[in-house]
Amino acid sequence: MPSLKLSLAQLNFTIGDLSGNLAMMTDAARKAAADGAALVVFSELALTGYPPGDLLTEADFLARVEVALADLLAASRATPGLYWVVGAPLIRTEPGKALENGLLLIVDGHVVLRYAKQLLPTYDVFDERRYFEPGPEVAPTVTLGDTKIGFMICEDAWNDAGLDYPVNPFVPMANAHPDLIITLNASPSDIGKRGQRHALLAAASRRHNIPMIHVNQIGGHDQLVFDGASFAVTPEAGVVFEAPRFKEAIVALRFQDGQFPDVEGKPLDTVPVAGLSMMAFYRRQIMLGLSDYARRCGFKKVLVGSSGGIDSALTLALATEALGPENVIAVTLPSRFSSAGSVDDSVRLCKNLGVRLHEHPIRDLVAAYEQGFNAAFGEPLKGLALENLQARARGTVLMEYSNQFGALLLTTGNKSEISVGYCTLYGDTNGGLGLIGDLYKTEVFALSRHLNEVAGRELIPDAIIDKPPSAELAPDQKDTDSLPPYPVLDTLLKALIEGDRLSAEEREQVRADYQRLTADAAGKALVTRIRRMIHRNEYKRRQAPPILRLRPRAFGNGRQMPIAAKYE
Repeated sequence: MPSLKLSLAQLNFTIGDLSGNLAMMTDAARKAAADGAALVVFSELALTGYPPGDLLTEADFLARVEVALADLLAASRATPGLYWVVGAPLIRTEPGKALENGLLLIVDGHVVLRYAKQLLPTYDVFDERRYFEPGPEVAPTVTLGDTKIGFMICEDAWNDAGLDYPVNPFVPMANAHPDLIITLNASPSDIGKRGQRHALLAAASRRHNIPMIHVNQIGGHDQLVFDGASFAVTPEAGVVFEAPRFKEAIVALRFQDGQFPDVEGKPLDTVPVAGLSMMAFYRRQIMLGLSDYARRCGFKKVLVGSSGGIDSALTLALATEALGPENVIAVTLPSRFSSAGSVDDSVRLCKNLGVRLHEHPIRDLVAAYEQGFNAAFGEPLKGLALENLQARARGTVLMEYSNQFGALLLTTGNKSEISVGYCTLYGDTNGGLGLIGDLYKTEVFALSRHLNEVAGRELIPDAIIDKPPSAELAPDQKDTDSLPPYPVLDTLLKALIEGDRLSAEEREQVRADYQRLTADAAGKALVTRIRRMIHRNEYKRRQAPPILRLRPRAFGNGRQMPIAAKYE
């Protein structure tokens, strides 16, 4: 009966770091060989990291890829008899695109199998057809010992229902009758992705009666975060193994008689269906996204403008947990409209977190701008112009600190406010990365409470969580002066921005609440107003820093809307 020991290498590759990625693969292969594995499996485009984007259009980069491929073959000779399964961009000479998203099976310095991904996603955050030519409809297989293995690459395994592409790679694969299918993946994480992966591959495994292994990368890559969570499924039991989420792992796995037993031949422990709670997931995703972004961009410290409000408080708390309090700097920038309580709340927050807090009042800066404006243009600043001036003065000071001391400025806007433009361009939108820009305001409150619960103490002061949200740019200003209550706004935004991409449970609740809110003329008018605000503020989002993606539809390259357009 088929029997095989293999190693799953779930690694945190860096995009473009060909030598570094190859070194990581070499170390993993040596460990696999020491564990007695017959093959070691890496993720999709492991050599370059995923997604390499327009690096794939640069001749110098492609020349380096060719050198790295030769080095890869040489490295495999150091693990005699071990098969390496590696994802890499491969040059092609036929008409069409110059590259294919490829898989190489290598042993002892020789390529024994080459395969090109057949289904190239061009939706949401993916744009693979921009760079690659689809591979032919083939079923790549190899027999190792008494086990026949078939190979796929990510999207190839996502169309078994036949709804998204006219081609289903499972058809020729099933006809080849492999004992096991291994898929190489670079599957970015969002709140529902783990369950989606499990359901799709478990269904395909049942339908074709073939066990499957899904190997995924981990790490933060600009807006995207990859959670790893590589797994194995069988036709009878579904998901029977899952690697750790949000951390690197090199896992030895045994395949025997169509099952995945432990080293003693016993069934593996049951994999929990639920996984992380929503708030625990958000916390882990943001922490990995920030730590990798800062590390890869060369920042050791981050900076946050602390307003005394919930958004900056949560950003500070998350940054502190991800990087340590010694690497987080907070600055409070009170204006003449700032309440004493807001400054006091910032002091208490930073004391709770162990973060150093600087104070830089902006009263005199704003007054000087007001005087200069009046002298130059003969009219005093007032209303929105004066409000935005304060935000821009704060943004300028924070960028001064960033430039002077080399700290990465984090923006603190949430998805609700960013959606409707309740932010100041070149003010509170300044910075290099947004941690909570894919969290609705109601989720900001929920995650803040979650952090306190996990810590078992008050990290974010209750005074910050409980007080009415305010930008404090005008006397007695409250967010509800110009926006509906956040529970109402968030329901409308979820319906208008995410719609059918919401999870089944959330979609049902949002639809019910949306119908209730729009049952009368006032509700319909509110929807029209919010829709217009979303469309009108696309220009702000286009100029904003990257936002860590947490939900199925985040602002960024996964939502491409025109600015100069008529939406009505």
